[in-house]
Order: sequence, then structure tokens, then C-alpha cells
Amino acid sequence: MKRLGISIYPEKSDREQLLDYLERASAAGFSRIFSCLLSVKDSRENVMRDFSEINARAHELGFEVVLDCNPRVFDELGVSYRDLSFFRQIGADGIRLDMGFTGNEESLMTFNPEGLTVEVNMSNDVHYIDTIMDYQPDSTHLVGCHNYYPHNYSGLGLDFFRSCTRRFKSYGLQTAAFVTSQAPDTFGPWPVTDGLPTLEMHRHLPLRLQVEHYISMGGIDDVIISNCYPTQEELDSVARLPKNLVSFGVALVDGLPEVERSIVLDELHFNRGDVSENFIRSTQSRVKHRGHHFDVLNTPETIRRGDVVIESSEYGHYAGELQIARNDMKNSGMSNVVGHIPEEELFLIDTIKPWQKFRFHEANAS
Repeated sequence: MKRLGISIYPEKSDREQLLDYLERASAAGFSRIFSCLLSVKDSRENVMRDFSEINARAHELGFEVVLDCNPRVFDELGVSYRDLSFFRQIGADGIRLDMGFTGNEESLMTFNPEGLTVEVNMSNDVHYIDTIMDYQPDSTHLVGCHNYYPHNYSGLGLDFFRSCTRRFKSYGLQTAAFVTSQAPDTFGPWPVTDGLPTLEMHRHLPLRLQVEHYISMGGIDDVIISNCYPTQEELDSVARLPKNLVSFGVALVDGLPEVERSIVLDELHFNRGDVSENFIRSTQSRVKHRGHHFDVLNTPETIRRGDVVIESSEYGHYAGELQIARNDMKNSGMSNVVGHIPEEELFLIDTIKPWQKFRFHEANAS
């Protein structure tokens, strides 16, 4: 992940509350805005006035602004795909096409003299992007962005999402997807407000975990909060995340020796390339601490999925190796369970690929 973004809906928002949100999000490190024209029912003049003011303040705070539109919006505002100057006049840096044209028009739009980015809908696994690429666009001004889905159970499935994303990334395009705040009384552009995730599995997850899931899977450059308004706690929890790797929460066992504690919390870990079905194996700690005696400390009869294990010296040259259990299994009596990943984070274990880097932080720490 490269950037964090927010969504705003000026026609549905109190101006002061919206401006305060921009300030808070900017202070938390968010740097792009998704703004929607699809739900706006107003004159060209009023759209020009209202969006220009908000977008000007967004630019002062360092945001990039992308406006969601489609051919119907073009017609209503008197805009042609051959002349996108209206969008630049109201302070947009790009436009997102919720519904597209034939492919040739999108290609031509990427050469617009205003330098606007053209963002196309990624949530389809058909040859739409292939057709656009056949028309030789300026790919430096072409971006992909998934949809969000207000209706409960209507979000994308994980396999379909991955397939769509791979299709766009095969062309080296920048990509984006949405996450949904769990704050009460949030809203988006439409009357239905069952959350606004891209992935259905994210609909009821804490915001931080949704973002971490995208980070761990890879393939998505920009992650955008879709609804207004997330809590300050949510903004801060996302802002604290490292953008380049997963940081698992871990509840450590009491009385853990300093070396074991340091292995878990201070070291950069990566999964071995010869992947085990049962463990994520981080082996550098056994090299770094070769010669250190790892006592048998906590060896429950069963190692549970999500347990964090450091091998004792009873296991010979494996002593000091850190592992995350993918499955439940019988303990040999030589494997120390030093902590456990919280239940809500266990699905992230399945996203870790060979050689993928990760860290830990204490689950009860910010």
C-alpha cells in the first residue's frame, strides 16, 4: 500500500463538519479524496461553486481529489470526453468512471491537456481494461479503482477480487479499493447504509484489519475509507499501520524472558520460501541467537491456530526459531507457546506468502 484516502459527499454534508474531517484526515496522513458526482442532482453552476470551494481547501491540505462520474453525469453537466476542462475548473485531479465508454474514449481521455488522471472501474473480470489498453492509452494517466457495495452481502468475494486485481496489475497500473468505517450513523452517496466495503468479508471488520488485509494481500496501492465519518480512533489506528507489511497483534504470555520477548516484538520476520502447511516459519532468530539456551517455558499439550511459538533448546538446531501455527497440532513438549494472535486477526495468517515480511506488536498496545 502506498496511500490512504477518504471519501467525501459535499451535497450530504454539513460544511463545517466536512472541513473539520479534511483537517483531521490530513493530520493523520491521508492524502487522496474520492468525491462522488453520481448522486448529485444540481445545476452545473452550483456543482462548480460547491465542489470548487471544498476541493480548493483539500488541495491546501495536500490531498489529491478524484471525482466519481459516468457518461450520464457527462451529459447532465454538458461535458464531453474530448474536453475535460470542467473537472479541472472545479479542482479535480482525476475522474473515476463508474461506468465506462467503449475503450477508445477512455484511451483518448488519458491524453487530456489538463493532465487529469482517468480512473476506471476494476470490479469486473472481463476484457474492459484489455480493450482500453488495445487503444494505446497514456498509461501514466490511467488508474484502476474497485467499487464499494452498500447493500449487505453484495460485496465482492475474495477470489473474484483477486482475479480482477491481477488483470489490472498485469498492465502495471496503480490500483485502489475501499474499506468501511464501523462508526455509528455513517453515510455514503446512497440511502442504503449497510457499510461501504469493496470486499464483503470486510463489512463488519474493524477498519484497521480491513486495511491490514489489503496490505498483506498486495496488489492495492491506495486504500480509501468510503463512508463519512470515521471516528478519530479509527483514523489514528489506520495511520499507525506500517504501509509495507503486516504487523500482527500478539498477546504475550506472562513472565516471558527478555530474549524471547525481543525476538517477537523487535525483529523483522519473514516466512521461509519452502512453505509449511502447518507453520509460518521465521528462522533468522535461531541464527542470530545461536548458542543461547532457550529453556522449556510453556508447552501446552496442543498448539492452537494463531499461537506464536519459539522452539526451546530441546529441539536442537531449531532452538530460537519463531513460528506462527496455521493449524491446531500436538505439541512435542519442546515447543514454547509465547503468545497468541487475537481471534479477529487469524484470517491474516492465510495471506502470508513465501518470503513475505511481517512484524508483531502487543495486542493491547497502540
